[in-house]
Order: sequence, then C-alpha cells, then structure tokens
Amino acid sequence: MILTAHQPVYIPWLGLFHKIFLAEQFCIFDIAQYQTKDYNNRNLIKTHQGEIWLTVPVESKDHFQKKICDIKIVNNGWNKKHIKSIQQSYQKAKYYKDYIEGMEQILIGKDYEFLTDLNTDILRFMMRSFDIDIPIVKASDYEFTGSKSDLVLDMCIKLRADKYIFGSQGKNYADVESFNKKNVKVYFQEYNHPQYNQLHGSFLPYMSALDLLFNEGPKSKEIILFGNIENI
Repeated sequence: MILTAHQPVYIPWLGLFHKIFLAEQFCIFDIAQYQTKDYNNRNLIKTHQGEIWLTVPVESKDHFQKKICDIKIVNNGWNKKHIKSIQQSYQKAKYYKDYIEGMEQILIGKDYEFLTDLNTDILRFMMRSFDIDIPIVKASDYEFTGSKSDLVLDMCIKLRADKYIFGSQGKNYADVESFNKKNVKVYFQEYNHPQYNQLHGSFLPYMSALDLLFNEGPKSKEIILFGNIENI
C-alpha cells in the first residue's frame, strides 16, 4: 500500500493534491506541532490587486506547545470575510458557480471549534472536486511513536504501508536506510507547477487550489497531473 501524509492545511495548494493522487491512502498528520506563519491556518488567493492571504484566527495561548489537532479557532466573523473575498475574487471565473456553494457550505454553513476539522472538510470537498478518491485517516486516531523520520516510519508500519511518499523537503530528514530495513520503499515527490487560465493579469503560481478549480473546473485534475504523472 502506498501511503503519504501531510499536516492539515487551509485550502491547500496544487502540490498536495498531486501527492495524494500518487498514493493509495492519505494520513492527515494532525499530531505535528502547530507552526505560526505557516499554511496550517492560512493560504493565498489571487485578487484583482494581486495575491492576498486568507488567515484563520486561532487561539494563541500555549500554541507553541500544542499539536495541530488541539488548535482552536477564534470565531470572530473571519469566515464571512473569507467567503466574501473568495466571491469577489472569483465570481467572474468560468466555473465559479459550479463550486462556490460547496465552499459556502463549509465556511458559513457550519461553526468549527478546531482548525483540523475545518481543514479536513475543505480537503475532502476539494478532493471530490478534483475526482481524487482514496481513504483518509487522521494521525490523532492512532498512537504513532518516535520523532521526525522514526515517527513517519512508525506510521508506515502501523498503517501497513510498503511505500511512502515524502514531500521534497523530506530529503532533509528522512533516514532512508531505516525505511529499507523495514521493507518500506521511500519516494520523494518533485512537483512541477503548471500554468493554467487565471483571472487578474499575469499568472501567479502557488495559489490555493481553489484558484485552479474556479478557473478550470473539470480540467483541474488533468492540469494538476500535467507533466507530473509518476510511477511509484
């Protein structure tokens, strides 16, 4: 079984969906330590004024000592601001009407207490929209042990994976030899960001994948994989 994992991030970028597509199971790695100024609670969209951050406010008390699964959202009306920004930025996109309702149902149709639950629902919605269908599990539902590379290896063993896909940064800490000893083959993702039709002037890469979805609709999966289909 081919496994990959990633921290729960807010409205993810294209590369995450490529990594999920290559796998046969995805683990939401919500037991990692919460990081400020990362993508756990924010991401980029493109507006007529250029790129802007959409940031979900979270409780800051002791957040440096907390796992992502324990991070709570500060519900101060942020969600209405986010959906308004999305609506204003993409209402003229070709496939806006096909997908905006799904985002509205998540952002303003439900009140979330924990950041992980919000991010998980968005991930599931976007996976359905990209026609990517593999099982999802949460690390917090298991008892994985170790740190860094050893923690990932323990996850592979307990989830019975014989292949694991790291992101490109995994080369900086993965102990490949220890994986080989446990008969787990390691693969490091390399993602070439595609260009696609985009509103508001010159193309900007690394936006939230919502940007692709609203602009290219049913062609999105093909675009995500263009030049990136690899045998694992």
